[in-house]
Amino acid sequence: MTSIETSRAAYLHVPFCVHRCGYCNFALVAGRGDLVPTYLEAIEKELSRQLGEPREIDTLYFGGGTPTQLGAIDFAKLARLTRHWHPLAEGYEWTVEANPADMTVEMAQAMADAGVNRLSLGAQSFRAEKLKVLERDHDDGQIVRSVELARRHGMEVAIDLIFASPGETLAEWQADLDRAVALLPEHISVYGLTYEKGTAFWTRRKRGDLVEADEELQRAMYELAIERLTEAGFEHYEVSNFAIPGHRSRHNETYWRGDEYFAAGPGAARYVDGVRETNHRSTTTYLRRVLAGESPVAEREELDNEAKARERLIFALRRLEGVDRREFLAATSFAIDQLAHDAIEKFARYGMLADDGQRVKLTREGLLVSDAIWPELL
Repeated sequence: MTSIETSRAAYLHVPFCVHRCGYCNFALVAGRGDLVPTYLEAIEKELSRQLGEPREIDTLYFGGGTPTQLGAIDFAKLARLTRHWHPLAEGYEWTVEANPADMTVEMAQAMADAGVNRLSLGAQSFRAEKLKVLERDHDDGQIVRSVELARRHGMEVAIDLIFASPGETLAEWQADLDRAVALLPEHISVYGLTYEKGTAFWTRRKRGDLVEADEELQRAMYELAIERLTEAGFEHYEVSNFAIPGHRSRHNETYWRGDEYFAAGPGAARYVDGVRETNHRSTTTYLRRVLAGESPVAEREELDNEAKARERLIFALRRLEGVDRREFLAATSFAIDQLAHDAIEKFARYGMLADDGQRVKLTREGLLVSDAIWPELL
């Protein structure tokens, strides 16, 4: 039975960026460094009201936005107040997302002094032309320097890459993969470029300014990533994620196991005591509400036992090891077949799921179209 007493993970959303990249649909504010002091005050108030007393955790994740946009001094302040409300257990994992352009010696030292032990680097690409298309403000040299700084300060490194940018070839994508592997990170995540409604890229695609990579090329790029990274010794353990054995993202596995977790900040979503709450996405609205003593929550959903079990099933199937029928029944009191017999049978018939009677998992074909599977399981 999970509850506020047993939730062992926390996410903190830092909404600040220099500018909003054309493909980005995250909750953020661009060019508003003036709001940082108010943000730090609001985060402390939200954590105090939400938790009541300090709650020890095993994994902590600072995401964004761009946490490194805070700079060394304000990052240290945020780290101190967060560690007060969320003391870290022995053997913890603390991940901070970083923009390569922000990684200075001072920033790396502030992270190390705070206790950060895992850097998640938003590299996206090593190629200048592609970085320009993606509207990123860093270059290849800054990625390499960020990795070196992380290593020097005792941090593991996770690298994020985007594939299928407009005009990108398979050979260019392979070069990005090879550059990432050569840096010897513990973890690599690969994501196909998406055009989400409300983003600048969505509008530009509709106007014809950007041409989306065709489906066949996107498929080839994803398959190439699987082949190249597994050959290099990475374990493909979740749809988009690859890790050197023993170095998976423990924090993200909290989500994929269906466990509960704390969260604070603009747009942050938490799952505690069977209740899912999402804070208001607007940073200014979030700040105004919290500082006025009001709740920042914009959406609230209390999941019944069946909804919890269905969510757990989908998250579990995102992991390549899939889901064991007996373990699932013990954890949820629902049999997998009770929830999704027809859908599982259909996707197994189409070759998208493998089902040996004990364990259900995605096949290679299923990996390529996994987003089409989840709605039927819900």
